[in-house]
Amino acid sequence: MKENIIRNKSYQFSLEIIKVCELLENQKSFVLSNQLLKCGTSIGANVRESQSAESKKDFIHKLSIALKESRETDYWLNLLKDSHKLTENILVPLINTNIELQKILAKILLSSKK
Repeated sequence: MKENIIRNKSYQFSLEIIKVCELLENQKSFVLSNQLLKCGTSIGANVRESQSAESKKDFIHKLSIALKESRETDYWLNLLKDSHKLTENILVPLINTNIELQKILAKILLSSKK
């Protein structure tokens, strides 16, 4: 069976998001943690859901939601970085991985819409 890169990468990303959110909760940054947890883990959930899509249109819709959630995640990660809530060595790798996810999702969506 062929490796599903987006599925694996988005799942690993979710695991890292959970760790970062635990750090934020230790700092009593509950609102920021909650926002990041919701959108950061939603990417993988929507990717997983797209694999059971009922149609091509449904597949595109679910991956579009994953891309939207990835963009929101980018907002929260950069906000955390620029507000110095967490160190850059924690956030920059996540930001970079999220950019990779966005590129992969955009490519899949582009080819699926053809």
